[in-house]
Amino acid sequence: MSEELIIGVDHGYAAMKTVRFSFPAGLVAYDHEPYTQKDVLEYQGRYYVVGSSRQSLQKDKTRTENYYLLTLAAIARELKDRNAERTCSVILAAGLPLTSFGRDKKKFRAYLLRNGKPVSFRYEGLDYTVTIRDVKLFPQGYAAVLTQMELLDEPSVIVADIGGWTVDLMRLDNRIPNAATCRSLELGMIRCIDEISEQVRRALGLSLTTAQIECALRGDAGSLPAEAKGMIHAQAEAYVQDLLSVITECGLDTRAMPAIFMGGGAALLKRRVSAANGLCRPVILDDVSLNAKGYERLVRQMLERGTHG
Repeated sequence: MSEELIIGVDHGYAAMKTVRFSFPAGLVAYDHEPYTQKDVLEYQGRYYVVGSSRQSLQKDKTRTENYYLLTLAAIARELKDRNAERTCSVILAAGLPLTSFGRDKKKFRAYLLRNGKPVSFRYEGLDYTVTIRDVKLFPQGYAAVLTQMELLDEPSVIVADIGGWTVDLMRLDNRIPNAATCRSLELGMIRCIDEISEQVRRALGLSLTTAQIECALRGDAGSLPAEAKGMIHAQAEAYVQDLLSVITECGLDTRAMPAIFMGGGAALLKRRVSAANGLCRPVILDDVSLNAKGYERLVRQMLERGTHG
C-alpha cells in the first residue's frame, strides 16, 4: 500500500470540488453497464454516471448515498491525476458551513468515514481499494481564506462564500471568525439561475438549460438570441444588487471593510462588482477549488504540529 494521502473534497449543492477538479453534484444510477465508461462509478453491483447533471436539492447530505458515491468518484479522479496507487489509505479533508458545523460535524464525519474500513469500487474501468482512515472537517469559506494570507492583514474582513444553494457569510476579526456575524442564506447561484430561467421562459417562451445560462454569465452566450442575452445579464445584475443588500441587512458593512467574495458565484460578481458599487475593497476569489485546497493545507499543518481534530 502507498503512503497515506490527503485529499480535500468540497461537497457543494451544485458541484463537487477537489484541488484539481470540479464536476456537477449529480449522478444517474443504472442496474446494468451504461453506454460509456467515462465518469462511470461501479459500486456494490450498480453503475453510476457521475456529474451528468445537478441532482435535486438535498439539504441533509447524509440522507442518501449520493454524496458518498460522489466522494468516491472525487477520490478516484484525484488519485489518477496524482499518479497515485489505486490501493491506498486516505485522510479525507472536507467542510461544513460554519452555521451548522457543530450540529452536523459528527454525523457527516461518520457518513464519510464508514468505520475506516477498505472500500472497493471501479471508476472509468479501473479498480480502486481505498481506506478512508480519517475524516477532518473544517468550516467552509474560512478554510479557503486561510490560503490567502495577504488578505488577512486587515483587522476586519467580510467573507461571502457564494455556493450553489447557500451564501455563507462571516466577519473575521484579527483572522478569527466572529460567531455572531455568521449567516447561511439560501441565496446561492441555483436561485439566480432558476430565476433567470423562469423570467426568460415567461417573456420569450424559451426553455434555456443551466449550461446555456452559465455560459452567458461567463460572457460567451453562443447562439442565444440577443433579447435572451440581455435578460440574462439584467437578472444577474439584479441578483448581485439583492445579494449586496442582504449582506448589509445582516449587519456587515461593505463600505467600511474589505469584502472577499468566493465560491462558484464569485466569477459572476467579478464582472459586476467593483469599488464603484460603494464597496470599500471587493476581492474576488474565483478559484472554485479554494475550499478543497484550504482543507488539505489545514490537515498538513495539523499533522506537522502533531495535533488532532
